[in-house]
Amino acid sequence: MKPLFVPTFLLAILLTACGGTVTSTQAPAPAREPTVNMSTSAPQFQTLTVFAAASLTQAFGEIGRNFESSHPGLTVKFNFAGSQTLRTQLEQGAAADIFASANQTEMDAAIKDGLIGQNASQIFLTNELVVVLPPKNPANVQTLIGLSKPGLKLVLAADTVPAGKYARQVLDNMSKDPSFGSDFKTRVLANVVSNENDVKQVLAKVQLGEADAGIVYISDAVAAPELKNIGIPTKFNVIAKYPIAALTRASNTDFAGQFIDYVLSSDGQTIFKKWGFTPIQ
Repeated sequence: MKPLFVPTFLLAILLTACGGTVTSTQAPAPAREPTVNMSTSAPQFQTLTVFAAASLTQAFGEIGRNFESSHPGLTVKFNFAGSQTLRTQLEQGAAADIFASANQTEMDAAIKDGLIGQNASQIFLTNELVVVLPPKNPANVQTLIGLSKPGLKLVLAADTVPAGKYARQVLDNMSKDPSFGSDFKTRVLANVVSNENDVKQVLAKVQLGEADAGIVYISDAVAAPELKNIGIPTKFNVIAKYPIAALTRASNTDFAGQFIDYVLSSDGQTIFKKWGFTPIQ
């Protein structure tokens, strides 16, 4: 008797009918990994552009570094020059977010031209003038009256520059005092060998020994401790008031406002005091 041959597919049917289980040999689908959203885009870097009077170089440099450290991805870019030069650049279309001037005259001109909004500017510090001399004082200038000594090489900022205007006002005030004489300003100005475009250039001429004396801001003298200086009494001196404002066409208004807030804060004002300015707070 031949063995009974049952086709495989019939056997499967029989097993199923009898309650058997057919196990699939197909491998199970692998578990799906969770999707992680990996962004390959670079962080967004921004620039805040500040046009500032040359006398603010050291103080604003420190303030800018502090501001950058608390705002990752932000770069504070400064353009330091005479306030009149900065205002002219802005009038000609230079891009900036903030304007900080060494006098109200240039700020008022910027407001008149629509570069700054009405009532947008505010005074953030004051400054005064001082006479600086080379370390060895070759002209042997010991007092303010020595500025009128014949042959003295004196350097001033030009009369279109805030520091130059203030210096000439100081000389006017001295000329009203009998101890100096009514012609004191005339005699001093006769010694001027160079009129510079900003106060830092005046300082540089004295540092290089190209001048026997110069009239700069107290903040400039603080930044150059190697120079000798002669103080100017309050009754003759001029109080320079510095205004600051965001430009109407600023491209980074949020950071501009935050920067000005920092300038006006107690931390910002402490930095100005360190560099020889008089804080408003």
